[in-house]
Amino acid sequence: MRRSPFAAFAGIFVVTLLSLMAVGAVLPVLPRYVRGPLDSGNVAVGVVVGAYALTGLAGRPLAGRLADHRGRRPTVVVGTLLAALAGLLYLLPTGLPGLIGARLVLGMGEDTVFTAGSAWIVDLAPPGRRGRVIGLYGLAVWSGLSIGPSIGELLYHASGFHLVWAFAAAAPFLGALVALRIPDPFEPSPHAARGPLIARESIRPGFALSLASVGYAAMASFIVLHLQANGDSHGAIAFTVFAVTVVLTRLLAGDLPDRIGPLRCAAGAAAVESVGLALIALATTLPMAIVGAAAMGTAFSLLYPSLSLVVVNRVPEGRRGAALGTFTGFFDLGVGLGAPLAGVAATLGGYPAAFWLGATCALGTLSVAVALRRAGAAAPVVG
Repeated sequence: MRRSPFAAFAGIFVVTLLSLMAVGAVLPVLPRYVRGPLDSGNVAVGVVVGAYALTGLAGRPLAGRLADHRGRRPTVVVGTLLAALAGLLYLLPTGLPGLIGARLVLGMGEDTVFTAGSAWIVDLAPPGRRGRVIGLYGLAVWSGLSIGPSIGELLYHASGFHLVWAFAAAAPFLGALVALRIPDPFEPSPHAARGPLIARESIRPGFALSLASVGYAAMASFIVLHLQANGDSHGAIAFTVFAVTVVLTRLLAGDLPDRIGPLRCAAGAAAVESVGLALIALATTLPMAIVGAAAMGTAFSLLYPSLSLVVVNRVPEGRRGAALGTFTGFFDLGVGLGAPLAGVAATLGGYPAAFWLGATCALGTLSVAVALRRAGAAAPVVG
């Protein structure tokens, strides 16, 4: 009996959720492990935590090419097994270098799962529903990163580091078993491996995503400190509002890129993001920051699926993996560069300067979206 596309989408969602839960579970535990059993300092904590993102720029394009050349399902399975291997590497007594190596392997595995999974769900989605499906799929990432840390804390207090590492290996391995049972309608192209590693069609939408991601990096890094400097110790509430708004927008308005067009939606969302970040920069009280965070969450929720849809509409099916791999790599670039740039801005001009930087970058996203729309870049739908 043929399985429905909905069941296949649900399966891919679960596979990605399990992988991201493994990522999230170790986040609250790693700093304790580095400072405790490994007897290292804060710089080492930053290196260990950040190493996970270093493989994104190279890993996502490579994963996309592999998904086009070998198929979506085999590539997702490889990614989940790499993530499971990282969990096993945590268990080995290899010190700080071994822990950094495990984080690099984890980053490659998670990048591979999400990139190939993104192409897989687009293959299954009707053309008129692709924007909504991309947005819903992204919730697997947000959910995993939200649920995972609580699981990690619970396991750590129950039995220490080793149980957390075991979960980090077991969850993605279970995902691999699930992936093996999901139908993959895509027919791999033997020519995919000879194509360019960086998809040209993804560069301008990806650049727009990078600019938009600077605001996210500023929020994640400085909204709590910004409000603390104004005498409010509940800044974490604003970030929670941001995260909840991302989820609600994806659920309630996830079809907006399909209904009004991806570039029009991206332009509007970028304008709203800029306003939201400006409100946070001006905020001296929690209520004003919450309004800005809600606006930021609404906008940021729509930007990724909108710009993803621009990319999907510009490439044939046989190059979707490579195109999405290039595109999603720009998110890593935006956050990786945006966080230190926001730190420099905060050092030079105070915490509000970090949010003004993000607001300015969001206007850059708006400019790119308008330029793409004028050029008619998203007009021909391919595949």
